[in-house]
Formats: sequence, C-alpha cells, structure tokens
Amino acid sequence: MANFDLTSKMVPYLDRHLVLTLLEYLTANKIYDKNELLHIKLEVLDKTNLIDYAIDIYKALHNKDSEPSPEAVAMQQSFLERRQQVLNHLQVLQSEVTVILNLLRDENVHKSMETMRDAKAFSNYLIKSFDFKFEMIESMYKFAKFQYECGNYSLSSNYLYFYLVVMPPTDKNYLNVLWGKLASEILLQNWEAALEDLTKLREFIDGNTFGSSLQLLQQRTWLIHWSLFVFFNHSKGRDLIIDMFLYKPNYLNAIQTMCPHILRYLATAVIINRSRRSALKDLVKVIQQESYTYKDPITEFLEHLYVNFDFEGARQKLHECEAVLLSDFFLVACLEEFVENARLMIFETFCRIHQCISISMLAEKLNMKPDVAECWIVNLIRNARLDAKIDSKLGHVVMGTPPLSPYEQLLEKIDSLSVRSEALQAVIERKVKAHNQDVRWTPDF
Repeated sequence: MANFDLTSKMVPYLDRHLVLTLLEYLTANKIYDKNELLHIKLEVLDKTNLIDYAIDIYKALHNKDSEPSPEAVAMQQSFLERRQQVLNHLQVLQSEVTVILNLLRDENVHKSMETMRDAKAFSNYLIKSFDFKFEMIESMYKFAKFQYECGNYSLSSNYLYFYLVVMPPTDKNYLNVLWGKLASEILLQNWEAALEDLTKLREFIDGNTFGSSLQLLQQRTWLIHWSLFVFFNHSKGRDLIIDMFLYKPNYLNAIQTMCPHILRYLATAVIINRSRRSALKDLVKVIQQESYTYKDPITEFLEHLYVNFDFEGARQKLHECEAVLLSDFFLVACLEEFVENARLMIFETFCRIHQCISISMLAEKLNMKPDVAECWIVNLIRNARLDAKIDSKLGHVVMGTPPLSPYEQLLEKIDSLSVRSEALQAVIERKVKAHNQDVRWTPDF
C-alpha cells in the first residue's frame, strides 16, 4: 500500500495541521513503520503550539517503563518550559484584543455582522458605537493565528470571520485570513462553511494579480490540494471537483504543470459519478497526455478500458485500485462505490462490443464469483432497464438490439425519404406523360 501513497507529494502544499490528519490515517492503517511516523509527527509539531500532543508523541517514542535517560528528562523539561511560554504569550495577546473580545460577546454586534454586508459601514458602526480602533485588528489577526496553532480551531474561525467582515479585500492580511478560515473549517469538519470559504478563496485568487505568474500558479496548486478535503466530504463535491479540475483551464493547467498526481482524485470522481459520464472522454485525453509524468492503477484502469479496450488489463488494474483506495485518506470512503461503478463501466463497454456474453467469463473480468456476478447482472438489468436477458441454462447474457444512435436514425430517415421521393417522382412523370397523350389525341370540333 505504501507504493500508492501520495502523502509525500501532497505535504509541500498543505498546512501542518492538515498534514497531521494524513499522518494519523497512515498510523491507523499501519502503512509505514510506526516509529518513523512518530518522528515525522514530532517534526511537524515543532512549529505549532500543540505542546501536549508533542509530549504524548515523545512519550510514545520512548519506553515509559524503563528509566528515562538524561536526554529524555531534558527534552521533557524543554516541553514544559515551552508550554509555559505559550501560555504567557497567549495572555499577552488576549490583553491586546480585550476590546474586540468584548464586542464579540455583544448581541447587537452579531446582528450587525449579519445585516451589514459592507465592511466600511460595519467598521464605522463599531468606531461610533464602541471603543474600536483599526489598530486593534492587527492584534486580532495575530491572536486568531495563535489560537489556530494551539488547536483552538473554533475560536480561530470566529475571530477570522470577524476580520473578514471588518476589513476590505485590499487589506494586506486578507488572503492569509481566507486561508486560515478555510483551514479552520476543514479541521472542524464544517463542510458547508468550508465550501463557502473555498469558493471565496478561489474567486479572490482568480480575481487578483500576484507578483508573478509563478506565485499565482502556486496559490492555485495549494488551493487544489486543500479542496480535496472539501470535495470528498461535501455532498456536492463530486460535481464541483470535475467542474474545477477538468473544466476550469487555469486549474487544469496547474494540475498538469505542478501536480499531475491530482489526476487520481479527478479520475475517481468521474468514475463514481454516474451523472457525469460525459466527462470521461475529456478526462481520458488528459490522462493520455500526462501518462509520461504520472500514472497509477486508477488512471491506467481508464486507459486500458477506453483507449486500448483491454478488458484483462482493466480487470487487473481494478484489483490494484482497491489497494490504492484503501491507502488513500481521501478515497477510502469511496471504495465500495468505486468498485461497483468500475465493474459497471467494464460491463457496459463489454456489452457494446459483444452480443452474447458468458457469465463465467464476465465474472472473471469483474473479479466476482459466477453466482454473485449473475445476481449483480440481474439487478443491473432491472435497475438500468437494459435491453438484455439471461439464459440460465447456457449461462449467457444475451444483449438485445441496441437502439440506433441519432446519427444512424438520421441516415435511416434520409434513405427512406430518398426512396419515397423517387417513387413520387415516378408517379408524377407517369401522370404528366398520360396527360400529354390525351392532349395530342383530342378530336378537333
């Protein structure tokens, strides 16, 4: 499973707190050596204020039953000193934002935040009605970030929301606040709020010019990776990921340039989303273009099935896909749905080519037992209303005559009209000829 893990490719584009969620998944699934992961966690925690978490990791790394070494004692003492430093710093920052914290406890302020959508009008209201000054907002930004580093994501989200309501988009910290707000909502698993913040952040990035094209590309690459948390947890995510990754040229370009490994998630979204099968053709083109830079069993499954029509290769890759999904933090919840839809895609493609299919052969290609495959096919025919029937004695699936495509229907109508036109022309010519003969032989009175 470690061969298919993309964590090392994704870490450079994620916040430390988001990285910790991936490391926890790897630990729970025993994909890597436990002690190795604990060392990595300590490195990640080094620049956060999650001191208690770091202490627990350190204790897990060292045998608690044995006599602690002088180095271990010194390290634990340094953790305690750092914890005290964090608490002292927290008190200092809290004292600097006392006025704003009192504002946030006022019900009238909360009502105004909801009704006043204009940042300037709301800030003027705070200045006139309360002892508020713009100089305080910088301290609020630092305080919110500090709370985030301590793991208080709910408080951080509330404070950053206040910042966004008060300050205009031209503020120097506005972009950082948008990133912080999105991270907080992801870690709180508030997927509705996270999707809203993701949309705001994308619009801000797309609507602003950065120092260089490279910076803009980096911002989009970060957003692509962070969006995976939202898209694979929100009910609308399966459609939104296809719209953003495949049909927004700037983001598709970012994927092809910076992170082609994201094609794994785009391919999975298309496979499990039956209503977006029309995207398959465009997706396969991109996969073919990028196959020299990135490929895995999921992308290769689509290539085998829709480019090479190699059903045996697709069957083998489907088996490998199960290991890929089990090793992936974002995709593990899609495992059953993925396998079901992948089998359906194999079945549909096979049926387009063959008129009579052996159930035992089909079961082998779908990695299923013959009796299970037969039940699956029966349910599929019933639910999808396919023009097919099962011959139980022979163990065959017999496909009905497939409906004509619109192009074929048009050709058929043109041929029919041509024949009718020729027949009509012949009738007209006979009548004209008969009429002329009658005229010629009319008696002269």
